[in-house]
Amino acid sequence: MTVRAVRGAIQVERDEPDVLRSRVALLITEILRANGLEPDDLISMIFTATSDLVSAFPAEAARELGLVDVPLMCARELDVEGGLPRTVRILAHAETDRRPADVRHVYLGGAAVLRPDLARPGGGTAPGSPGTGG
Repeated sequence: MTVRAVRGAIQVERDEPDVLRSRVALLITEILRANGLEPDDLISMIFTATSDLVSAFPAEAARELGLVDVPLMCARELDVEGGLPRTVRILAHAETDRRPADVRHVYLGGAAVLRPDLARPGGGTAPGSPGTGG
């Protein structure tokens, strides 16, 4: 097994705890599904949220999914003029046999504009994508 990093992002409709947690849970679930990962494969996850998301910690969604043994950290995303509002980003580190080119980064909903090179119909990302930026 090798350690790989998997990126993802999602834009939430509004800053309410239930909405934020459910959308982040969807993103986590899709990252795991798209990469054939189980919770035990996860090493750590870093979450960033834009400054307009203050109702809940994004990591709460991971805990609610049962990721209780995975180290999690939340941070504030840079507040850059023109940046996408109400956005949560994830950087997950996992053990996997996938080659870097086979890691699937996931950008859902409005966050697909962050990485149009990775976006595919349905809001996810294409396999074999580099996963930098966004």
